[in-house]
Amino acid sequence: MSDIVIINGSPSSTSRLNGLIDYADQTLQQAGFTVENIHVAELPPEDLLRARWDSPAISAANEKVANARGVIIASPVYKASYTGVLKAYLDLLPQKGLQHKVVLPLFIGGSLAHLLVMDYGLKPVLSALGARYVLGGVYAVDQWVTRLPDGGYTLPEELTNRLDENLSEFSSVIHLTVPILTQ
Repeated sequence: MSDIVIINGSPSSTSRLNGLIDYADQTLQQAGFTVENIHVAELPPEDLLRARWDSPAISAANEKVANARGVIIASPVYKASYTGVLKAYLDLLPQKGLQHKVVLPLFIGGSLAHLLVMDYGLKPVLSALGARYVLGGVYAVDQWVTRLPDGGYTLPEELTNRLDENLSEFSSVIHLTVPILTQ
């Protein structure tokens, strides 16, 4: 059982989104949380596309979400929305799969023009899945995240400050609300 699950909705293993996810993962672990990751693109494509609810891989991913107190939903923005592979996975979560969870979106896109995708595209779906504690989230622009030759990433101070602020709020809300929600 983990405290937090990060759902990575990127179809690319080299996405700059990984810079945000890695930062969040390390920050939360340093704060004492156990963190698990679901890389949606690594789930069996046939299971996602054919909506195989009973797939062992889908069941295992859903079990991680069910056992988590907090969920980070991370995605790059394509065509003014989160990725199709993320939507395919969210469609396979149980109807109230995010009930009693604190949810934090982390998104990255080519420009600030798609900043509202979290509010208008993602949050209605999260609400349909039972999420009632969805935080504002962090939206970053691709150019703000630099890939390093060793495979790591660097983030500018302004972005790490925003991530720190949101991760601190996420942590606090988990500590304050999750015990009350699950009683």
